[in-house]
Amino acid sequence: MNQDRRDRLRDAAVVVLAESGGRGLTHRAVDAAADVPTGTAKNYFPTRDALLRAVAERCVEQYRALAASLAGAGPGPADAGQLAALLAGLLRDVAGPGRPRVLAYLELQTEGTRRPWLAALLDPIAAADFAAHAHLLRTAGLPAGPERARALTLALHGAIPHLLSGAPATLAAAGLDDLDRFARGLLASVLPEEPR
Repeated sequence: MNQDRRDRLRDAAVVVLAESGGRGLTHRAVDAAADVPTGTAKNYFPTRDALLRAVAERCVEQYRALAASLAGAGPGPADAGQLAALLAGLLRDVAGPGRPRVLAYLELQTEGTRRPWLAALLDPIAAADFAAHAHLLRTAGLPAGPERARALTLALHGAIPHLLSGAPATLAAAGLDDLDRFARGLLASVLPEEPR
């Protein structure tokens, strides 16, 4: 099979899932989004599960590419200020260019509650975030025990759906209307000053 066309279909499926949700992810919708003849997606991904698997694999690939680009961008944050800037930048990506990938991933997580094989396929993404955040804390010279890495990761994961919905009152209530301030405050909460 043609790998370029397969990737085009997978990218289109990510967009369809992000824009139309699980019910909107059909072979016909993917064909239309990829601008290919009707039936093309069905030839590459014959079943709905095959189509879901293709989207999940593409999301995992995109996540790994983003992680690799961050790893290749230099030694990492040198202090809490740089780490806060990095976290704010990641959240901006979620609300901006990464939005379709993240929305598709959240839709896949929901599907994964009914399809254990799909949850297993997505598991490395979320699991990797805990280790990645612990690494970032250490690189920045900050305490990076498992509890702090978990708190940071879970707070960021919890912020994402609110950020994606874009509801102004919720964004303001969560502090997500100013991502730089949010990231600084999150680090301050996760890393309280040691008592003297």
